[in-house]
Amino acid sequence: MNIQEEERLLISLQTDKDINAAFSQLVKLYQQRLYWHIRNMVKNHDDADDILQNVFIKVYNNIKKFKGDSKLYSWLYRIATNESITFLNQKSKKYNISNEELSQQLIQNLEADVYFEGDEMQLKLQKAIALLPQKQQQVFNMKYFQELKYREISEILETSEGALKASYHLASKKIEEFLKEG
Repeated sequence: MNIQEEERLLISLQTDKDINAAFSQLVKLYQQRLYWHIRNMVKNHDDADDILQNVFIKVYNNIKKFKGDSKLYSWLYRIATNESITFLNQKSKKYNISNEELSQQLIQNLEADVYFEGDEMQLKLQKAIALLPQKQQQVFNMKYFQELKYREISEILETSEGALKASYHLASKKIEEFLKEG
């Protein structure tokens, strides 16, 4: 979507005239990308669907507060990221385990997930990613799987591009070492 189309969509969303049609267009445009962004974080299809629904509810309720300081998709990704982190934190608190332990459990559950279509190498890659600190996981997933530019990731995570490049480099090295070991 180019900038002019995004701006037109945003104007439609922020006025009461035909907001439902504009919102349906927004969902259609971003649903799949946001789903995979969330799914890469929470690993589970059903959880990702629930979080995605919460994201769109939050977007619908707050679209008129969007100031346009960043691109619309950056704002959407930020909401999806925050909702996913909140979900993971609540889940680890509920089971009284650390985020790292939760991450390992999610990977173990991924093997039995009927929606996981990856092979053994994909599963091993997911295990390696799960061992990373949360910030490195986010950066790696956005850069590697979603092929976002550092500038875009910077807007979403509100972090400098230099810090993101360092995080991605460290994450890549750790993943490479993990994959060589096993």
